[in-house]
Amino acid sequence: MPQASVKRLIQIEKKNLIDLVLDIDKYPNFIPYCINSKVYERNDKGENIYIIADLTIGKGIFKDTYKSDVRFNKKEDTIYVTNIDGPLKYLENRWYFNQKDNMTEVSFDVDFELKNKFLNILMTKSFTYGLNKIADAFQKRAEELFKNT
Repeated sequence: MPQASVKRLIQIEKKNLIDLVLDIDKYPNFIPYCINSKVYERNDKGENIYIIADLTIGKGIFKDTYKSDVRFNKKEDTIYVTNIDGPLKYLENRWYFNQKDNMTEVSFDVDFELKNKFLNILMTKSFTYGLNKIADAFQKRAEELFKNT
């Protein structure tokens, strides 16, 4: 099923990039095809932050909402996301952040499968394109917010 990885070297501090990814409420402002977001829970428990959130993704007549379990490990600087409910049969995505001098290497790995087999075939064909658009949106937003900080 659709599986891909994207790496970017961004001239922004790691902490700011992590904060941007964890600020799920703001996704509709800059993520392509993200129509709405809602955070239900956010718990900071020592070395981890746990978030339960919905994202509504769509374009044209196609739109759907999925609920995710987001876990940020402060010690490892990783974010791990799995689906709880919605159109996805499964979802796993991981964010890795590695500070190198004044640059941060960001890796985003995603693997998912939709419950609808037909839509799954369509997504497979355009998946890499969509993932790159999302990575571009995160990088552009980070540079707008943090470039001169």
